[in-house]
Amino acid sequence: MIYEPEEDSLMIKRHIKDYIKKDANVLDLGTGSAILAAEANKFTKNVLAVDINPEAESYTKKHKIKFIQSNLFENVTEKFDLILFNPPYLPELEGEPEEVKTFTTGGKQGHELLEEFLKQAKPHLNKSAKMLIICSTLTGNVELLFKKHNYKFKLIDKEDSFFEKILLYEVQNT
Repeated sequence: MIYEPEEDSLMIKRHIKDYIKKDANVLDLGTGSAILAAEANKFTKNVLAVDINPEAESYTKKHKIKFIQSNLFENVTEKFDLILFNPPYLPELEGEPEEVKTFTTGGKQGHELLEEFLKQAKPHLNKSAKMLIICSTLTGNVELLFKKHNYKFKLIDKEDSFFEKILLYEVQNT
């Protein structure tokens, strides 16, 4: 099973064109259906799609995008100008099926996966690199996490959803 694009994926997709320069190296981490990698591929051919789920590779092949199976940056060695990250960001729900948790749950409180990403990302950022990161008001205080790991950030979009606000941040190394 792959996460089907929803409002969070569509939000980040709308902003990709504003962040890609010709020949930029782009990483779509947690690519899933490869919707973001395919959008980035319209502007640069240097796109790497990464997902922990090997099924994601079949989606990237349709767009002739390089794929690596990896848990976050575990198998990634390159540096990037732009990283797209639409992670699972909701807090764990008791009784939620395991196959659903893979797409929705960012940890017990919802922010643990994002924090691990922030810890690992810096060696993979070119000098003026930016990251577009989706999260939710249910993820916790993500701005505190950005500060804790020495990133500068700005909220660039938000959308009301059924029980939360979906938030899109531009994040950079300090």
